[in-house]
Amino acid sequence: RFPNEEVRQSLYGALLEVWGGRCGVESRNMLNLYALLERHDLAGLKEVFHAFFASIPHQWYTKNKLAEYEGYYASVFYSYFMALGMDVRVEDASNLGRIDMMVRLGGRILLFEFKVVDGEAQGSAMQQLKDKCYADKYRAEGLPVYLIGVEFSKKTRNVVGFAVEAVSSLS
Repeated sequence: RFPNEEVRQSLYGALLEVWGGRCGVESRNMLNLYALLERHDLAGLKEVFHAFFASIPHQWYTKNKLAEYEGYYASVFYSYFMALGMDVRVEDASNLGRIDMMVRLGGRILLFEFKVVDGEAQGSAMQQLKDKCYADKYRAEGLPVYLIGVEFSKKTRNVVGFAVEAVSSLS
């Protein structure tokens, strides 16, 4: 059952594209992202998202400051995870701040923090995840929690830092 005709057509169109072997770059990227998530290859996400951002036309950045805003980059991540039907929460409040993005996936919890930096990675995204103790909100659930700090360069308009760290649950 489908909520409406547009959803039905969109789903069948996507399935035909994939099953028919005429899978475009966008579909291959989505399938690759899904496969990485199924294998729990969190480090592999960096390469997939690097490719996603590399495919965005440079004209989209002209005459605006889009590359300077964390929300722009976060929205691309959010869109991909939502398109895969994941359980995603953004700006998830805790007692010490807001987690940029939480993804609940296959008995695991992924906590993302995004930062825009001038050039090279600085580790500031991962540091905020730790300093604000964002994992504490989820530790009591007994599920594995992973901190993922992602940094984007204003200059290259792409991922320059990607750190993953597992957090132990409460015993």
